[in-house]
Amino acid sequence: MTKTIAIFGFGPGLGMGTGRRFGREGFRVAVIGRNPDKARQHVDDLAAEGIEAAAFPADLTDEKQLRSAVEDITNKFGHIDVAMHGAAMDMTDRIPSTLDVDIDTLRKPLEVKVYSPISMTRALAPAMVERGEGALLFSSGVSDKNPLPYLANVGVALGAQRNYVRQLAIELQGTGVYVGLLNIGVLIGNSQAERIVDEHPELIPAGLEIARMTNGELGDHYWRMYTARDTVESDVGFPE
Repeated sequence: MTKTIAIFGFGPGLGMGTGRRFGREGFRVAVIGRNPDKARQHVDDLAAEGIEAAAFPADLTDEKQLRSAVEDITNKFGHIDVAMHGAAMDMTDRIPSTLDVDIDTLRKPLEVKVYSPISMTRALAPAMVERGEGALLFSSGVSDKNPLPYLANVGVALGAQRNYVRQLAIELQGTGVYVGLLNIGVLIGNSQAERIVDEHPELIPAGLEIARMTNGELGDHYWRMYTARDTVESDVGFPE
């Protein structure tokens, strides 16, 4: 039976790279993004490569919209075999000093990288556990494990997300449901972040060089994690 991967926060970088990789393996791809036009364009791009896909527009910070998208995907494709949460913060939303972090500047990072992944998990994990199979994949950055004050508010949220995912992995051991977190320390090819950094290099501290990686390479990393299932966390592009 054909399997389905649902990519929450689908964009031209990580989402497209992962969708293409799983699509080449025969997966149908559910494209979940806030902008309906962009979601449909991503579906067209995948279809042009022979990959079955469909768009399910939703704001992932709204739990009702997220759950509605899950219901729509299930009605169209059947159950979701793999879910990947790839939603990310806009580079322009970062706070460049830990001393400037407050409740207001944490609100959006927490919505995107903590509350939304938790909502996705709660919407999908029970059915996966009941079936005895499935995978929940998450994306993170570098600023929680390697503190970067110029990404202060984001790093706080990523730290919370990482702890949640590691706890989740422990609780789901032996259920057949795999939990994996990809910590990404590179600029992703074709991503919005790459475009913003290229247009506004002043957002990166002077002297800091950030490696780059194609979205296809990151899709390969997710595929290896999904198939090997031998680690909860995998790091890409971290300093030696």
